[in-house]
Amino acid sequence: MIGPNAILQLLPQIERIGGEARVVQMLAEAGVFEVPDGTQMIPEGDAARLHQVLRRDEPEMAAELAARAGRGTAEYILAHRIPKPVQGVLRLLPAPLAARALSTAIGKHAWTFAGSGAFTAISPWRFEIAHNPIVQGEHSEVPLCHWHAAVFEYLYRSLVHPRAQCIETACCAMPGHQVCQYALTIGTH
Repeated sequence: MIGPNAILQLLPQIERIGGEARVVQMLAEAGVFEVPDGTQMIPEGDAARLHQVLRRDEPEMAAELAARAGRGTAEYILAHRIPKPVQGVLRLLPAPLAARALSTAIGKHAWTFAGSGAFTAISPWRFEIAHNPIVQGEHSEVPLCHWHAAVFEYLYRSLVHPRAQCIETACCAMPGHQVCQYALTIGTH
């Protein structure tokens, strides 16, 4: 199971490029016959198939659309999951302390975005997801997990440092890689 935002935040992005008919078509191609209502976890396979259909059918736009969906997921988390007083405290802390606290919280709630994958915080600035269900069974020469990277980046930008950036440095869809690896940095711009 995985959090419903893995699908719910992607749907407005698909609609933006192709309207409601495109949403219906892609959901059907992914074998998702019931749109989640957002109140409970969903089968991770449904989310994975929709992300895979997006990458297959919209290869030029998939990364951007997934990243926008990731930002929407982070906005949802900020609005509904992290209490405002906690957000305020994190914003007041020096970046290294805020990153440590946020990475600990992310680790405690990893089941919501990693599903059956194994999340590990290597450090407050580096994460891994082994057996990432969003890309399970896919093969690529480049990292594919733009949704995850965008969730992490936007949370860090909002709560740790406004110039935080997250890149996926390796993906389990890439030959020879067993985990998806994410590196967070504070950019210079």
